[in-house]
Amino acid sequence: MLVQSFNTIWAFVSLGLLVFAVAAFVNAAFHREDAYRAADKQNKGFWLIILGIAVAVNLFLGVWGFLPILGLVATIVYFVDVRPALKQVTGRGPRRRGSSSDGPYGPFNGGR
Repeated sequence: MLVQSFNTIWAFVSLGLLVFAVAAFVNAAFHREDAYRAADKQNKGFWLIILGIAVAVNLFLGVWGFLPILGLVATIVYFVDVRPALKQVTGRGPRRRGSSSDGPYGPFNGGR
């Protein structure tokens, strides 16, 4: 019974990693090629190949082995580093106005 529960949890983890990699691949496919160059983040073909390999590895190997870990790292790098840079270059990202000490209703000046 314990092994069956572990296998069920492991199947959900594997499915989650696959969905995460597919989401990164689809997101990378929708951005323009020139946005990658403007953000100075390799090129679109590079990211599509890397994320496509991550999807294939997660699809066929699950989470067993070293390759799915590399695919997870590539997917995390895409979501944490490349995607925000692409959003900023294309104008879809958050625009910061004012200083870093601004609160939701104006500047925070420490109670002065």
